[in-house]
Amino acid sequence: MSSLETIERLLKDQAGRPPIEKWQPALSGEIDIQILADGRWVHEGGEIKRHELVKLFASILRCEADGHYYLVTPVEKWRLQVEDLPLLIVDMEVGESTSEGRRIAVKTNVDTWHELGPQHRLSVTESPDSGEPRPAVSLEHGLSARVNRACFYRLVDLAEQHGDRLIVRSAGEQFELGRV
Repeated sequence: MSSLETIERLLKDQAGRPPIEKWQPALSGEIDIQILADGRWVHEGGEIKRHELVKLFASILRCEADGHYYLVTPVEKWRLQVEDLPLLIVDMEVGESTSEGRRIAVKTNVDTWHELGPQHRLSVTESPDSGEPRPAVSLEHGLSARVNRACFYRLVDLAEQHGDRLIVRSAGEQFELGRV
């Protein structure tokens, strides 16, 4: 199977997601859940180790205009704490296409796939302390995912140099990775 066929299958085969954009319950309160910068979910001081449970929680997670993160159901809304970004990009697939150019699909730590492009944009900021790049991908429901180091290096390998900037292209869009 070609990489393009793989990307199409990965994006298409994802199970339906809850319509949390339609759910607007009143705030139920705070829940003692924290998402750490390394992607671990902690409840009442103990790590949630069941991957399927983390995936379930992530499927009802959103970030609202107030900048806070919430777990939402049709009748409840619980605020939780997020150290950095709630999700991580942990893998990627790259395909070539003559009509659209390169396509890049990225996988989160909760097993969802997203194609870099107009709907899922890649952005890179710098850490104020170290100046290191901090790449992220925008997702649905106001969420973003931090790109892990291995995937970022793979993106750098795909990049083209334009002047003093590194640019990677996907789905007809271009994303700046940083300056050389």
